[in-house]
Amino acid sequence: MHKHFLALSDYNKDELFSWIQRAVTLKAEAVAGIRHQQLAGKTVCLLFEKHSTRTRVSFEAAMYGLDGQVVFMSARDSQLGRGEPLKDTARVLGRYVHALVVRTFGQNVVEELAHYAGIPVINALTDLYHPCQILSDLMTVLEKKGRLEGLNIAWIGDGNNMANTWIEAAAIFGFNLKLACPKDYSPEAEVLGRAQAKAPGRIELLQDPQVAIAGADVVNVDVWASMGQEAEQQARLAHFKDYQLNDVLLAKADSKAIVLHCLPAHRGEEITDEVLEGSQSEVFDQAENKMHLHKALLEHFILQAA
Repeated sequence: MHKHFLALSDYNKDELFSWIQRAVTLKAEAVAGIRHQQLAGKTVCLLFEKHSTRTRVSFEAAMYGLDGQVVFMSARDSQLGRGEPLKDTARVLGRYVHALVVRTFGQNVVEELAHYAGIPVINALTDLYHPCQILSDLMTVLEKKGRLEGLNIAWIGDGNNMANTWIEAAAIFGFNLKLACPKDYSPEAEVLGRAQAKAPGRIELLQDPQVAIAGADVVNVDVWASMGQEAEQQARLAHFKDYQLNDVLLAKADSKAIVLHCLPAHRGEEITDEVLEGSQSEVFDQAENKMHLHKALLEHFILQAA
């Protein structure tokens, strides 16, 4: 059975950290002008039910940067939205390409594709988890802070797939995580409970963003309404109005804290323009690191399956 990348919790700290380190190496080699050809003759299929800019381009650039080929399929182009059983789609695509990168709604979709495809399946986002994003975010934290263990990291806003995955990461990597989410917008209870049992005292769910951010080394925010939640936009604006990351709130973090946002950002909602463009923002280095981390994942999973 081929291994897949569906959630951080499927792997241990050493395995995950090795991919971050590999991404750092690949990034340095690219800057030095070293040409990567590890995946020459290999093809990956990007199977995206959800729209994307950064995730699509970063995976495409990563695969081309390893001398591989890319096939992109949206829901409009595939059978996912037309009633074909997932297991049929999986078994056919598994004979055409060397890996599937999937961006979809349900975690059950990537799990079923992984079960039947016979090739590696990489979760590029589901409503439950966003493991590739968080792993590249951790790469950024490592670059800027020199370590992960023992850091104080804050999450301010919606208890969404990003929050769920930060929770998993805290239990694995040994940093302290405080999440501030409005009532009724908490992370997945099962994910939180499992992580808190694994890392007692290190993961705390709060409602007050000022308490969560106090002394933080890293501050994370995300949009208040994700894809598929557009109808909730106005209601969410009301519930999240006190969760905006602005200069006043950021001042309560450590003076050397860095700010992360996975983008796209709604300036003036979850984050102000001043913070996003400020000296503590590492948002665009964070965005670049997606490509390097994706290189490391594609290289590992495709080559180990060869």
